[in-house]
Amino acid sequence: MYLIVSFFIKKTIRSWKKKSVSPPALEALEKANQYLSIGHYSPHTVRNYLSELRYVFVYYADVLPSEYTEDMMMQYLVYLAKTLKCSRVKCKMAAQSISFFFRYVLKRPYVVPTLIYPRKSSKLPAVMNAGEVKALIDGVKNVKHRTIIMLLYSTGMRLAEICALKITDIDSKNMRIKVVQGKGAKDRFTLLSEQVLLELRAYYIIYKTQLYLFNGYKAGKPISMRNVQHLVQKAIALMGLANNNYSVHTIRHSFATHLVDTGTDLHTVKELLGHTNLQTTLRYLHLSTVRMNGIVNPYDALLQQNSNQHH
Repeated sequence: MYLIVSFFIKKTIRSWKKKSVSPPALEALEKANQYLSIGHYSPHTVRNYLSELRYVFVYYADVLPSEYTEDMMMQYLVYLAKTLKCSRVKCKMAAQSISFFFRYVLKRPYVVPTLIYPRKSSKLPAVMNAGEVKALIDGVKNVKHRTIIMLLYSTGMRLAEICALKITDIDSKNMRIKVVQGKGAKDRFTLLSEQVLLELRAYYIIYKTQLYLFNGYKAGKPISMRNVQHLVQKAIALMGLANNNYSVHTIRHSFATHLVDTGTDLHTVKELLGHTNLQTTLRYLHLSTVRMNGIVNPYDALLQQNSNQHH
């Protein structure tokens, strides 16, 4: 997987030669790629770091990367946050990319200026109700696509984790699935539904995959994240819910919220999702309609109490 990504990155860097990236900047990108390739960084992070650094090099096209200063980087980050109105995620990724470049390529200390990040949004994610999830799965006729969506919902796995899933990760004996090197380079186990296991066996009889559970266009290669995103968005559109801001990640949110709805404790949900911090998992309490519906409004309780007193 990493060899494939390394080849892709090198090919991408070469293509940047035609896009106003100076030779010194290209050399700096190559060095950054070398350091990233020997670190424990996900392919997704490697691509993002190099892309963000390229934007910096284009912004300061007349300055050698070796002559960059912290003040210059601050000006660039302010430009992203204030002028371009970039999101917190974008600004944070740019700052972390610059920090990596300073520390490992320039061999100079750099403190990430977190104060310039736009304030983090507290907007709750969209969640499907049980009926919508059932309709989403039932509406997909393609066996492979339906199996992917069923597995996304029944495991709560991330998009990249589903794509990288191997046949050997399915532990039918213990009714669990091993997520190998998920976000944060951590292994964990998640649930394996009995019904989904039957569907997986039926899927395997048809597709007979060898290594990865879901092949891409080439045998022996995993399905791409873009492919999964496309098939999920197509299924959502067929339901008539294209305007509901639903995505692949909505299915993961729905898995977690429905677990909370059925009484699963937050620590278990945290482990299944692979969260590092329980605070991240706590938001599913806010999304739980069962929990909200079980609350007695204090005004109603007050009226009921007064009514009982008068009787």
